[in-house]
Amino acid sequence: MLQRMIADVKESTGHTVRLTSLAFAAAIGLFITTCFLCAAAFVAVLQRYGLIAACLTGAAVFFVVTLIAAVSYIVRKRSVQARALRPTEAARSAAQSLLADPMLLASGLQVVRMVGLKRLIPILAVGGLALGLLARGQMTGDAEPAE
Repeated sequence: MLQRMIADVKESTGHTVRLTSLAFAAAIGLFITTCFLCAAAFVAVLQRYGLIAACLTGAAVFFVVTLIAAVSYIVRKRSVQARALRPTEAARSAAQSLLADPMLLASGLQVVRMVGLKRLIPILAVGGLALGLLARGQMTGDAEPAE
């Protein structure tokens, strides 16, 4: 089970590095393309309308690009914050996937056979009490309980 989790982390990290490098190469190409387009627009406006109009046009183009980048940053930040507000769903799905693992269930049955059911009941009761106290402490720290 641990090896599978490590393999998944390695695979996702490899995909992330590849995608990041491709995005970086695309960003560099887009930057160079934008520079040449701005230079061409500057020269065209300079020849037709003069130096001041060309400078104001360049400033307006870069202002619009800055506004687009700022709006996309704000939208992305809000979506990340909205996803961060729902960590309980991810925790529940992770717990359900662990409980559905046949290797974990087989290991639990072997522990019950080795320790014995009469000895295991008090241990499970104390563990359940500790888990309940931990969950209550986390719930009071994050949000108020529902009535």
